[in-house]
Amino acid sequence: MSAEKSVKTVTCTAPVNIAVIKYWGKRDEELILPINSSLSVTLHQDQLKTTTTAAISRDFKEDRIWLNGAEDNINHPRLQSCLREVRRLVRKRRGGEEDETTPWSMSQKVHIASVNNFPTAAGLASSAAGYACLVYTLAKLYGVEGELSEIARQGSGSACRSMYGGFVQWVMGQRTDGKDSLAKQVENEMHWPDLRILILVVSAERKHIGSTAGMQTSVETSPLLKHRAECVVPARMEEMTEAIKQRDFERFGQLTMKDSNQFHATCLDTFPPIFYLNEISKRIINLVHRYNDYYGQTKVAYSFDAGPNAVIFTLEPVMNEFVEVVKRCFPPESNGGPFLKGLPVSSTDLSDKLRSAVETEPTPSGIQYIIITKAGPGPQLSEDPSIHLLGPDREPKSSA
Repeated sequence: MSAEKSVKTVTCTAPVNIAVIKYWGKRDEELILPINSSLSVTLHQDQLKTTTTAAISRDFKEDRIWLNGAEDNINHPRLQSCLREVRRLVRKRRGGEEDETTPWSMSQKVHIASVNNFPTAAGLASSAAGYACLVYTLAKLYGVEGELSEIARQGSGSACRSMYGGFVQWVMGQRTDGKDSLAKQVENEMHWPDLRILILVVSAERKHIGSTAGMQTSVETSPLLKHRAECVVPARMEEMTEAIKQRDFERFGQLTMKDSNQFHATCLDTFPPIFYLNEISKRIINLVHRYNDYYGQTKVAYSFDAGPNAVIFTLEPVMNEFVEVVKRCFPPESNGGPFLKGLPVSSTDLSDKLRSAVETEPTPSGIQYIIITKAGPGPQLSEDPSIHLLGPDREPKSSA
């Protein structure tokens, strides 16, 4: 067998998702079982995605992984859980038999390379896209299909929602083994074509308190979190699902903002308190409310995950005007890169009345840049070998 034929290589991409009904807190740390259900919007991969290449060969001596060009610890427990569960699924599909004469047996090692085209660990759900992409790529590498969200969940809880496009719920489940804690699609990415999502990047720095540690402390110390999970979220899940199905932006926007606020209230109720928002985040919140108050309806809505970066939901007819409002309140400074990235935005004039209603003292460079996107599909298999992240030596290409 030639060197080229002795290696099988697969490359896939997977999306970021943004929760509009938040997941915060686990009832089982090892299996990553949540204390409440959640619901998210999958963002389009044209703007935000993880790309992962996996290769398998009888010539590899050990499993290895590279993240954003640097080799990482393949023995991380969550990585190992995903590898183990995908391989277990393969054995199950093969009837539990392991045949060393087959081209790609389970005993052969894998090399994995993964890159994000967005800031990692800054509150933009990088782990969700990363683990969803890892599990999907491994499944394609080994040629297995079926329910993969349970496996992705064991890498990162929110990763299970990135296994589907459009609008996705993560059903918390009741079983202790987690078999019923799965992601399910509410509507596909074509359901709400004029919905737009703006990511206002306030800081691309790694957050001071990671989500895993923050959740654990909240579960242990926050009475508000327990109340939220048991008394608030179940009704919100039903109401949000209905708002999405009816494309009711007024209800969708208000629920999104209220749930984001309550999530951050639980962080403050945690002891010691956790601060993910900063002063720029608070100014963005105030700006959204001033803008909506001016029109007397919910035209834009904010959501913040575990970080200072704002995710703004709006409809396409409103997008151009609101982007102009943001630019006037947070004037971009020329830093060599574009301030607006992603879907095109047209400049528009603001009325004097609107400007006086929403503008405050400008905060130059408060927002680094804005990514404009929309709802998008779930993980994708690439048929283009030129985007493989692993070179002929099965290590990351220098350009990766």
